[in-house]
Amino acid sequence: MFIIIDHLIEEYNSLFFILCRFFEKFKLQLKSLTESDYHKFMAEECFFNIKTCLYPVSFLYGMGVYLRNKLFDWKVFHSKIYNIPIICIGNLAVGGTGKTPHTEYLIELLRNEFGVAVLSRGYKRKTKGYILADAESNAQSIGDEPYQIKKKYPEICVAVDENRRHGIEKLVCLEQFSIDVILLDDAFQHRYVQSGISILLTDYHRLFCDDVLLPVGYLREPVSGKKRAEIVIVTKCPKYLSSIDCDVITKRLKIFPYQQLYFSVFDYGDLIPVFPNVQTVGKRKLEDVTEDESILLVTGIASPVAIIEVLKSHTQNINTLSFADHHDFSEPDIALIEKRFIGGVGKRIVVTTEKDAVRLICHPEMADEVKKHFFVLPIKIKFLKEQQNIFNEKITNYVRKNKTPLINLL
Repeated sequence: MFIIIDHLIEEYNSLFFILCRFFEKFKLQLKSLTESDYHKFMAEECFFNIKTCLYPVSFLYGMGVYLRNKLFDWKVFHSKIYNIPIICIGNLAVGGTGKTPHTEYLIELLRNEFGVAVLSRGYKRKTKGYILADAESNAQSIGDEPYQIKKKYPEICVAVDENRRHGIEKLVCLEQFSIDVILLDDAFQHRYVQSGISILLTDYHRLFCDDVLLPVGYLREPVSGKKRAEIVIVTKCPKYLSSIDCDVITKRLKIFPYQQLYFSVFDYGDLIPVFPNVQTVGKRKLEDVTEDESILLVTGIASPVAIIEVLKSHTQNINTLSFADHHDFSEPDIALIEKRFIGGVGKRIVVTTEKDAVRLICHPEMADEVKKHFFVLPIKIKFLKEQQNIFNEKITNYVRKNKTPLINLL
C-alpha cells in the first residue's frame, strides 16, 4: 500500500516537474532576446500574470513533496543504511550548482587511497535500469555527466541506475572493482538510501534562501530540506569573497550547528580541442585569447553566466548559443552552430563545456572547418578561506573510519 502511495506521489511530482521544465525552456527563450526587448517584456504585465498563475501549481507541487518527506520522517518509508561509506552530492534546486565538478573533486581526493565508485541515475540517457560504464559506453547509453566522468577517470567504477538501492547492491557485488566508497551523484532527494555524508550545493548567484518552489522558482523541495545535509557548499563564488560577505551568507542560509559551510569557486583550465584528430592546434591558454578574437559559446547547461564572465575578461566579442540543460543536439542544431561560426569574421573559435562536449563529439554531421576551431573549457573547483584542508580531512576521515571489508557490505 505504501509503495503505491509513494509511486502516486512520485508521478504527481513528475507532472509538475515537467511543467517546470517547460517554463524553464520558456525563460531560456527570453535570454535570446536583445537586452532592450528582454527588459521591455519583463516590464509588461503579462509576464507577471504568468508567474502569478503558477503560484497555485507551485503550492500543489510543494504539498506533494512535503507529504513524501514527512512519510520518510515518520518512518513510513524507510531509508536503507549500507555498510559502506556513501557520500551524496546534490542540491535543492534544479541544475546549475556545479554537482559534476564537485563530484570530480571528490574523485581526485579519494581515488589514490580508496576504490571509488560513482552511481548516477543517468539523466536523459536512452536506456533503462542498471548499466556499468565501460569503454563502449557513450552519452546516450549512460547520460552525459556519467560519461564525462568515466571518460575523465577510466580507472574508476561508474554506473547508472534509477533505483539507487539496486545500483548500490550491484556495485558492492562487483568482482572486477574493489569499492571502498560510493559517490551518489544528484541524489539528495533520493531518500531510500541513507548516506553517511550528504553534501548540499547552492549557487552563490541564486542561494536557496532566495528561491521558491517549482515551477515559479527552481526549488525541487522546500528550504527546510537543508536539515538533511552535513555539509553545505556555496558554489560559483567570486574569487575574492570578503569575510563580511561570508558572514552575511552564513546568516541568510541559517546553517544549523551540526552543519559545516564551505565556499567554492570555479577554476577554469586551458582550452582543449574537442576534435583532436581534426584540429591542428593543441591546448590553448585562456590568456592567449586576444581582444580581436571572437568566441561562439555553445552551451546546454542550466546557467552559462559564470563562463561568460570568465571569457569576457579576455575578449568582449562573445556570441552565445544557449540550449536547455542536458540538451540532445540535433542535426538542425549542428547546422545552426556551423552557420553562426562560418558567418563570423576575423579570428574566431567555438567554446563549449565538458558536459556539452561529450554530446557534441558524437555528431558526424559537423563540418571539419568548424571542428578545427572547437574547444572545451574544463572546470575544477577550489575552496576559499583556507577551507580546503578542513574539507579534505572530514571526507577522508569519514571514508577511512567507515571503510568495511567486502564480505560485510551486504
